[in-house]
Amino acid sequence: MRKYRVRGGNRICGALGIGGAKNAALPILAAVLLSEGESVIHNCPNIADIDSSIEILRHLGCRVDFVQNTLTVNNPGPTTTELPTELVSKMRSSILFMGALLGRCREVTIASPGGCQIGSRPIDLHLKGLRKMGAVINEENGLMYAKAEALKGTQIYLKEVSVGATENLILAAVLAQGETTLLNAAREPEIVDLARFLKSMGAVIHGAGTSTVRITGVKKLRGTTHRVMPDRIVAGTFLLAAAMTLGDLTLTGINPHDIKAITANLRAMGCTIKEKPASVRLRAPRQLIAIPHFITEAHPGFPTDMQPTFVAALSTAKGTSVVEERVFESRAAHATELIRMGANIVVTSDERVIVIKGRPHLHGATVHSKDLRGGAALILAGLAAQAETLVLDNGYIERGYESLPENLTKIGGDVILQP
Repeated sequence: MRKYRVRGGNRICGALGIGGAKNAALPILAAVLLSEGESVIHNCPNIADIDSSIEILRHLGCRVDFVQNTLTVNNPGPTTTELPTELVSKMRSSILFMGALLGRCREVTIASPGGCQIGSRPIDLHLKGLRKMGAVINEENGLMYAKAEALKGTQIYLKEVSVGATENLILAAVLAQGETTLLNAAREPEIVDLARFLKSMGAVIHGAGTSTVRITGVKKLRGTTHRVMPDRIVAGTFLLAAAMTLGDLTLTGINPHDIKAITANLRAMGCTIKEKPASVRLRAPRQLIAIPHFITEAHPGFPTDMQPTFVAALSTAKGTSVVEERVFESRAAHATELIRMGANIVVTSDERVIVIKGRPHLHGATVHSKDLRGGAALILAGLAAQAETLVLDNGYIERGYESLPENLTKIGGDVILQP
């Protein structure tokens, strides 16, 4: 159990660069299996989920070097199509190796993926789409066995908007026969970045970032060089840290367009936001203002990954806020821990609605991180709280944040990670 010791009372001020996006890098690491030769990926975050993906790639026969956020992958061709269960169980995104291996090798064996416990997050959309492309998938003893004599392009309608299913089906389709059309596809910037990576390898993809994506299969892909897009969720986390501590922070290396849903809500809370082509500056008000009602939605709506940190911020805002979670059905574990710190929060029995009555101050406490983004929310609460907070974490936070204590300390925070 890792321990984050957070001492509140300091303003978050200064400037900080934003690194590569976890949710963009992970599908790209699965995509390297589709190419022949060497791929170089710059601006790759040095986090636990990337470490797990690297181990999966090595298990499959790739040679991987990771130096100063640059990942070099030599892929002579997978030596096995069976994914290691102990690594798959660590992270949700491991399911993306299914589409990549089916595309390249026409077979894969994989366990049900793991990750944070924030809802059921079924993979039925993934399986239904792959089956429509010609894959035969059997499930037995917790493992899925998938084979396809040939994957064939087809039209696939996703009954729900799903980032993972959109990415997985794109990965399967780039080497399939004919054209695949995805309808009601997810539109997240990370999907655009995946398409950009695949297109640089020779894939033919149109419409990434819209609700209709068309992929024309090619016979083979080549290695490439790519720079991962900046992490909009990490950017939002640091902006909230400044907002909660009444600070003044400039983020560099970030596309303001990618975080418009985040900055719109920060403005509604009374923050002043100034944007330049590759930077965002936030100046906090004397006290944050409550947001009467907002909901989490698929992009371009408000991202569910920012909900826990916004709940933490709204705990110190003037007035009552109502947050409605429409993406995951069990994303409220952080609320119980924030209550330990003095927050006035009520969660409905179905965990879909969180009502927050803001208080001027939170107080330090010992709290438990139950998932990645909820853990980050507790650290932010500690920055704004009186006295010391101890956040106990079972490795969740390091799955998505590179050097979080060090980066917060650079801009005025007092956070130490204790083994």
